[in-house]
Amino acid sequence: MSKTIFAALAAVGVLAALAAGPASAQGTAAAPPAPAAAPVPRNDYTDPATWLCRPGRADACVVNLDATVIAADGTMTHEAFKADSDAPIDCFYVYPTVSNDPDFNSTMAVEAEERTVVLHQFARFAARCRLYAPMYRQVTLTALKATMMGKPMAGDRSVGYNDVHDAWNEYLAHDNHGRGVVLIGHSQGSGVLTALIAKEIDGKPVQARLISAILMGTSLQVPKGADVGGSFKTIPLCRSSSQIGCVIAFASFRADSPPPPNSRFGQPRGDTVAACVNPAALGGGSGALNAYLSNGGIAGAASGPAPAWTNPPKPIDTTFVKVPGLLSAQCVADEHGDYLAITLHPTPGGARTNQIAGDVVVGTTVLKDWGLHLIDANLTIGNLLDVVGDETRAYLGKR
Repeated sequence: MSKTIFAALAAVGVLAALAAGPASAQGTAAAPPAPAAAPVPRNDYTDPATWLCRPGRADACVVNLDATVIAADGTMTHEAFKADSDAPIDCFYVYPTVSNDPDFNSTMAVEAEERTVVLHQFARFAARCRLYAPMYRQVTLTALKATMMGKPMAGDRSVGYNDVHDAWNEYLAHDNHGRGVVLIGHSQGSGVLTALIAKEIDGKPVQARLISAILMGTSLQVPKGADVGGSFKTIPLCRSSSQIGCVIAFASFRADSPPPPNSRFGQPRGDTVAACVNPAALGGGSGALNAYLSNGGIAGAASGPAPAWTNPPKPIDTTFVKVPGLLSAQCVADEHGDYLAITLHPTPGGARTNQIAGDVVVGTTVLKDWGLHLIDANLTIGNLLDVVGDETRAYLGKR
């Protein structure tokens, strides 16, 4: 993901609406309606080229995921990544808004943006499951910016959903074979998955195969004080790692920079509130984050260079860095909304960094309404892997 993409994301300010789902996104901008677009032909998901990731091939999910672990005293060790070649479950992923293609809907070409976001958000789940990630013709950053400038482009917001719907059905028909599955999304991807779950899974026989849904960077709605209802009728929030058929949803903000009133994340809608499930402590309270932070990459492109990880700086040759003990998370419900509050725990002496990058920054201005949206997955992915491992054991035990 490039700096241009994230600058556009920040400028348009409507990606959060896509994270809430297709219907919410449709009414985001008070702009004249776009001219009607010609019908878009459906994709053929039997064609391997329509998939970003599939098992048994060298594609965007087959990447080096090794990490450098930096202790509080600055000591560094190498953590090698190993995929599970005999994973007993599947993971199905829908990526966020990343395309900078020139039209309303993106093309089906696998480009650097899709490869980069898979590297940071999904490929690591190969330690737990077989990986499936369809390409889809999402609403582009170009289209969102045009809408906010009062010059909407011709296009169809249902195209992306229809693509994911078709890919899901193809996966169920020819790849699933009764296996348990974890659904994973972020931002626009979470919005599309929310719609798919509500229409095609919630209350349907296939729900029995749902191990969990992980919906990051979104505002899934539940009744206040309840774990079920709102966006889904029968699928509850996850409250333990032995619970299956449940959903983990959150949007992360720095604890000392909570959602402002103009934030679209963490906010209530009528009689419902935004769901917050802490991947580091499903049952509630605070938990240590097992984060895999970018050594440059996403955070560096969005917020300037990543901090020097050690003092004095030492060379690091891995894409990812781990900083055990530096970060914790807790779901907070207060006058600012319902959100995952990220707390930093500085270590005196400064042998290791006491800061992280990840805010959306335009020029020198931090856009506080976005929180740590760009690194929702990086912050929590180690914890999510642990949860998925526990859920898998529970699912297989019950079966």
